[in-house]
Amino acid sequence: MSSRSARSSRGARAAVALAALLLTGCGHNGEGVREEGDGPGTLADVTTDAGSGAHAGRAAPAPVRPREIPALGPGTRARVPAASTQVLVVTGEGRDASRSTAVLYTRDPAQGWTPAGGPWPARNAARGWTDEHHAGDLRSPVGVFGLTDAGGRLADPGTRLTYDRTSAFTARGTGVEGEPLAGSFDYVVAVNYNRRPGTTPLDWTRPLGAGRGGGIWLHVDHGGPTHGCVALPKERMRQLLLALDPARTPVVVMGDAAALAR
Repeated sequence: MSSRSARSSRGARAAVALAALLLTGCGHNGEGVREEGDGPGTLADVTTDAGSGAHAGRAAPAPVRPREIPALGPGTRARVPAASTQVLVVTGEGRDASRSTAVLYTRDPAQGWTPAGGPWPARNAARGWTDEHHAGDLRSPVGVFGLTDAGGRLADPGTRLTYDRTSAFTARGTGVEGEPLAGSFDYVVAVNYNRRPGTTPLDWTRPLGAGRGGGIWLHVDHGGPTHGCVALPKERMRQLLLALDPARTPVVVMGDAAALAR
């Protein structure tokens, strides 16, 4: 065969191969489906439909689900009212520990729950937490409770909650470890445990009876564990008062980590 004939034959074979490649697509079966054995990063990862930009054999991305509050179990989440879009989570270090951490969360319809304040150091009762609080047990009640009423010895810093300012919030005496209580009630928010919502934190009505305790507040940290309340640094209490909005139906979710994970 002459050299000219050989070149012509090779050219014809190349043209046939190129036509086949254009018709089927590199590594594809002609319908944009990846063939078994194609390695990652090859052209087989892309469909032959250049207009779609879709990836063959790949499932559509799952819809983004709104974020939940970390470390809260299904039982605890179920107790948060559907209307609540503002939650203060107080997580104790242990069932019998008196130190905890507080984080304020807000809920957006699209994004879900996101942090809006904290984490802040906090204190709870001297003996930790309980699912059934009784007067004098030196344990803070575990649960989900409304936050509707505030007050204090100092002037209202600008909270949207109902605020009762009176000298009756003057704290006297010493705490569990002998620390002075002065200034503890400069700012308080009543925790709606065994109390009548819509009244001053000083209201001593006890719907569950006096034996189940009461007077559970968020108040200023006095440098030691509490009798049942949750205490935050003074500036954090002020920050919380400014943030809480009754239109958001704020609640506190409080307890040791294991209890909140239920």
